[in-house]
Amino acid sequence: MKNIPDKLTLFNVYKDGSKLIGVGEEVTLPDVEMGTETLSGPGILGEIDMPGKVNIGSMEQEISFRMLDEDIFSVMDLGEGVNLTLRAGMQRMSGTGGIEEVGIRVVERGIFKGMTTGSLKRGGPMSAGVKLELLYICIEIDGEEKLEIDKLNCVYKVNGKDVLKKARELS
Repeated sequence: MKNIPDKLTLFNVYKDGSKLIGVGEEVTLPDVEMGTETLSGPGILGEIDMPGKVNIGSMEQEISFRMLDEDIFSVMDLGEGVNLTLRAGMQRMSGTGGIEEVGIRVVERGIFKGMTTGSLKRGGPMSAGVKLELLYICIEIDGEEKLEIDKLNCVYKVNGKDVLKKARELS
């Protein structure tokens, strides 16, 4: 029976194991895009944008903060890498119609890339934020690794399968 994912219940963001208190209501996870090269020539009718296994585009992580507080500045030191863990509960309907809760865990490592200082409004949040360039991401659902990308160590795993294992062995 198929489980049907429904919604996130709660989530938290941690830097080096410490909870970031000032995070806003939403965290935008990075897009993962494979770089492509155009394949054309004899025997092919036209062109094919062919993805390369070792050409993953920039992975930019955005984190919004309610205010300009200590937490936002803790990820801005260019001399230190940023190590984040996002943990969430996901509600899903089980194949029997019941509702169950499973965990989502996202581990990210990267470097500070930019900052939005936000706005000043009496009685309101500032809507500040930071942008990070991710060098590493690992996504787990219900304890199972679904995606791992480690740009510095040439690791690309999907559903636990090491897609680049053979390429690393040959190089």
